[in-house]
Amino acid sequence: MALDELKSAVPDYAKDLRLNLGSVIGNSDLPQQQLWGTVLACAIASRSPRVLRELEPEAKANLKPEAYTAAKSAAAIMAMNNVFYRTRHLLSDPEYGTLRAGLRMNVIGNPGVEKVDFELWSLAVSAINGCGQCLDSHEQVLRKAGVERETIQEAVKIAAVIQAVGVTIDSEAVLAE
Repeated sequence: MALDELKSAVPDYAKDLRLNLGSVIGNSDLPQQQLWGTVLACAIASRSPRVLRELEPEAKANLKPEAYTAAKSAAAIMAMNNVFYRTRHLLSDPEYGTLRAGLRMNVIGNPGVEKVDFELWSLAVSAINGCGQCLDSHEQVLRKAGVERETIQEAVKIAAVIQAVGVTIDSEAVLAE
């Protein structure tokens, strides 16, 4: 199992990450599609080649083709949106917020899967990328759709752990060179 390979690559000083990785993925209460879509989108957003290599095959095996593609789409569109909207929010000139974005985001309206799943994946990627405006926006859509805070927090925990594992493993690889 690739998850075991990834856990074994986590150094002993980061044992908490190893344990958390096993629990956020192995003991998740999320439905399979939400879980593995979140894992895949976050593995992509982590920018860690090792994390993506290890988690992608299992995600692909647990997702229908349209969900697999939608999770990758969530990571892709949020890579753009998180930079754009985070920058807009961070600029002290509020006039930028009144300007038309002019960026295509059609996949958000028609992701090919349940809107709630795509929103959850987008929220998790936004947590990794640190866009408060996107986090608020996706959280509000999810809450309006009846998604519980615990579900949202579970996706954020997956994002946090996958990001931390990627940073740690990639850092160790550099230090070993």
